[in-house]
Amino acid sequence: MSPLRQALAGYLAIRRSLGYKLARPEKLLAQFITYLEEAGAATVTTGHALAWATLPGGDANWHAQRLSVVRGFAAYLHTIDPAAEIPPAGLIPARPRRASPYLYSGADVVALIAAAASLRFPLRVATYQTLIGLLAVTGMRVGEAIRLDRADLDLAAGVITVRHSKFGKSRLLPLHPSATAALRGYLQLRDRLCPQPRTTAVFISPAGTRLLYCNVHATWKLLAASAGLTARSAACRPRIHDLRH
Repeated sequence: MSPLRQALAGYLAIRRSLGYKLARPEKLLAQFITYLEEAGAATVTTGHALAWATLPGGDANWHAQRLSVVRGFAAYLHTIDPAAEIPPAGLIPARPRRASPYLYSGADVVALIAAAASLRFPLRVATYQTLIGLLAVTGMRVGEAIRLDRADLDLAAGVITVRHSKFGKSRLLPLHPSATAALRGYLQLRDRLCPQPRTTAVFISPAGTRLLYCNVHATWKLLAASAGLTARSAACRPRIHDLRH
């Protein structure tokens, strides 16, 4: 493992010990280090950081976000490598845009669940129909739902345990009897369609593996379009996270 990748592992470990998840920063920083390695750079420089952050694709806000991720890592790296440069704040002008919640009606949720019926495999259909319903009635985050394990469900008591969520906190979520019945029905169906899954997750793919966020997000975009959900403004688009509202 190169010194830069060792430093990245240390940086992520420290930040995660403080409760941060850092899934996207980890991915972006790994890509940045690959860029540095291909450029023959031994450490972070402002020039390389700016060049990588502004690679084609995305707008100024996205470029600024990429550079911000590098700045955090560079500040840590500078403590162990004085040659590492910390890119100045505000190097890429950007205007942060805060998304407006897309408030779903009951009819919207029904349309999304109906759209999931068009998915390719019966298990995939059942998984996304149940996932959408659970998000709509509990206010769970998407990441929390796909991290659920069978042991986190107490269907007899009608309670879900959400473990190690934002800032490492856990909580209990009570379920309506109809939601409990829907989860029980899903588990019975998935056990019949996939009797030997490769994971302890509640929600699984047709291959018997835990769902990946990137795949859930891509499928959601297809379902939203199929359900006829459209943007209400530039800042108000149908996002899966807004099912929490």
